[in-house]
Amino acid sequence: MSRICEICGKRPLKGHNVSHAHNKTKKISYPNLQKIRILQPSGGAKRMKVCTRCIRANKIAKAP
Repeated sequence: MSRICEICGKRPLKGHNVSHAHNKTKKISYPNLQKIRILQPSGGAKRMKVCTRCIRANKIAKAP
């Protein structure tokens, strides 16, 4: 399953958890993706995975 926003291209961030003793373990932060129906410019509706920031910024038009 792809964890990439289809509007802005936001993808998982990779880094480390760093303890007080400076031990590093791998960490992945995933974007908050939602499957929503979006109106297409050509007329129909399509289901896409979109991050919540794009939804809040009104970068898409939700289908009723």
